[in-house]
Amino acid sequence: MSTEPEPVTEDTTDAVDAGPETPGTAAAPASEAAGETVRPEGEPETADDGAGSGTRPVEPAGQGPDAGGGSEAAAQVSEAEAELAAQRAERERIERRKAEKQGPVDAGGKLSGTAADLLAAVRAVESGEKPAAAVFGAPEPTRRPAPEPAGRPRPTPAEPAAASAGSAGPAPQTVQTVRRVLAEGGAPEALAPQTAALLGEGAEEALRADPWQLLRVGGVRPEQADGFARALLGAECGPDDERRGRAVTVWLLEQAALAGHTALELPRLVATLAQRGVPDPDAAVQSTLAEGEALAFQDALEETGAHREPAASGAAGADRADEEGAEAEDRPVRVLIGLERYALAEESLADGLARLVNSTPKQDGSAADWERAAASAQGSAAELIRAVAAHGLVLHTGGEASLAEPAALLHAAHDLGLRAWAAAPGPLGRDRFAALLGDPPDEPPSPGPAAPAAVTVTGLLTGAEGPGRDADGALDLDLLVVLDAPQLDVEAGALLAESLPDGARLVLAGDPAVLWSVGPGRVFADLLAARVCPQIASRRPDPGPLGELVSGIGIGELSQVEAPGKEVVIVPVRDAGEAVHRTVQLVADSVPRAIGVPAEETQVITPGHGGAVGTRALNAALKERLNPGPGRFGGFDPGDRVVHTPAPGRVLPGRVVGADADGLRLSCAGETVVVPRDRVEGSVRHGWALTAHQALGGRWPAVVVVLPGDAVPVLSRPWIYTAFGRAARHLSVVHGVEQALPRAVAEVPAKPRTTRLPVLLAPQTPAAG
Repeated sequence: MSTEPEPVTEDTTDAVDAGPETPGTAAAPASEAAGETVRPEGEPETADDGAGSGTRPVEPAGQGPDAGGGSEAAAQVSEAEAELAAQRAERERIERRKAEKQGPVDAGGKLSGTAADLLAAVRAVESGEKPAAAVFGAPEPTRRPAPEPAGRPRPTPAEPAAASAGSAGPAPQTVQTVRRVLAEGGAPEALAPQTAALLGEGAEEALRADPWQLLRVGGVRPEQADGFARALLGAECGPDDERRGRAVTVWLLEQAALAGHTALELPRLVATLAQRGVPDPDAAVQSTLAEGEALAFQDALEETGAHREPAASGAAGADRADEEGAEAEDRPVRVLIGLERYALAEESLADGLARLVNSTPKQDGSAADWERAAASAQGSAAELIRAVAAHGLVLHTGGEASLAEPAALLHAAHDLGLRAWAAAPGPLGRDRFAALLGDPPDEPPSPGPAAPAAVTVTGLLTGAEGPGRDADGALDLDLLVVLDAPQLDVEAGALLAESLPDGARLVLAGDPAVLWSVGPGRVFADLLAARVCPQIASRRPDPGPLGELVSGIGIGELSQVEAPGKEVVIVPVRDAGEAVHRTVQLVADSVPRAIGVPAEETQVITPGHGGAVGTRALNAALKERLNPGPGRFGGFDPGDRVVHTPAPGRVLPGRVVGADADGLRLSCAGETVVVPRDRVEGSVRHGWALTAHQALGGRWPAVVVVLPGDAVPVLSRPWIYTAFGRAARHLSVVHGVEQALPRAVAEVPAKPRTTRLPVLLAPQTPAAG
């Protein structure tokens, strides 16, 4: 690596620690800031301090395009609105299905009885007064196949009218009354629109009856809600108030979800509540459960090294069931508390995946046809085709070069007559894979299925892209390959799994070493660990010095590589000012001159948004050099490089085209996007510099990774692997962390995430060979 003439600091936000690693718990990505402070990498990254996701209050918009909404804008349903409406419809469907379930509760199911009984039982187990089996002694159900109902309800695409209605803001009168009560309590009046939207028409009365409801607003912290409550309640306000205990409990569960957890272990939650000044944490959890604001679950833990045997039948099966029942008396359990939203999504995901694992794929083409297709492929691509021929769910792992294998699978499936599609979490991954698939043929369309194509997951689910849905509401396809699968959270995964028709095949493909999803869960990693389906590991190495460097990082080694073509350049810096100066110099001058990559094809990646070398500071410096202007459209000028965040965790790169009465006009992935004036500040930011999570799914000819000295606490192996792996031809590292870089690669894996997917899958699926 050659050298040439790095820090972003952001104070770490308090996050809920998942505690010791347990089954279904694994490391969460390191940190990326979404505001002035560095946040855990698993938290959502939005255009401005989380405002796009509702995690922070939106400040009043600055200078921007004139307000107004033309009839065209009013009639148009945005992609984000359609996505949210589709999620609402799916959650309603999940809730109806859960309410209809009868019979014994599966391992990992919701506990019966009152919240008080649950807490007493847990305390009895912890104190040793009773064995776990005596308390949680419900017999484990027999392993059941995934449901195969003929008329299984399907999630239906959201109607535009529903989406429009759901996106309507609170009434101005409601906002005004909330503004008054916020001012009375000393809270920022800018929180009024969000608060009114969350609490509805009776927001003022709700806040006066329970001031800690303010804690539901994104960005509000317990100490701020406490101050608001003291101002409204006076002498009635105290730390032992039951309302406060419930609000802090729910807030901690929401913070855990931002860090990637789908639930928290009860002892960890109780301990954290005590740290937050809740005098009786047990009572707070009990009250939260009793009010239905959270759910409790018991999960049986597998013994270390335990192996699930395939299901047996007849007398042997009965004997084994007796043995398992006896063993269950001594099996340890863990009690988890989680928000209903993520609990139901994770259970729905497990049901949908189990259905795929246990069902026989639709017989498209004979076994001989599939074998001929595999024989025409090479290496692990042939293994992938054979696995997909016989199984409903297959996992495929590998780096950038391995994408050629899913492409080969899609072409083979199309030749066999299957309706085959690929979907990526965002447009960066979609466009990258579409280039591998190649352009569709120019000849007139044949009677058979359309040539395979790549779409976004959101476009597929909402019907804006892809094959649409059949008469039953299922996706009209036979094979779906999901790319960049580590980016799938439990909600997106549940929507996909439940939308697949019976007999369809699903392939989840991705690089397990990259950062995990912004949303809660670790779907791809949990499935790899559960081993419930075939796993095909690509043997295609990423080529060149960059491939060698990134592959080494993936196994914990940061080694020097020979870079005769200046593929890798290290630029040491001493302080923040020098880091910003050198970054701008690299993008605007050095890389175009020495490497031949223009500035518009070079991407800067830094650990966080705030601080002296965060995305905001770097973007300001890069704009001044590359596209100077007065920022007359809400801080933006035509030609500015931007990223638009229409929904939490979704990033659309683009450029500013202009602005008018409808809002700020962007060109994103070849399409025109109009961002209303009141949403510009919360969902659009400059895009010359991104965080690693924002850059996921993309590859650029040249990448400049900025590692300032104050970024040391947030560096991890997945973050470095992801950032360095975005470069296709050239990587410059603005380096100010000294030995912290190799130490992070060698010693800092992903942080733990507590999830339930493996436990939920275990009773529904046989162990893979």
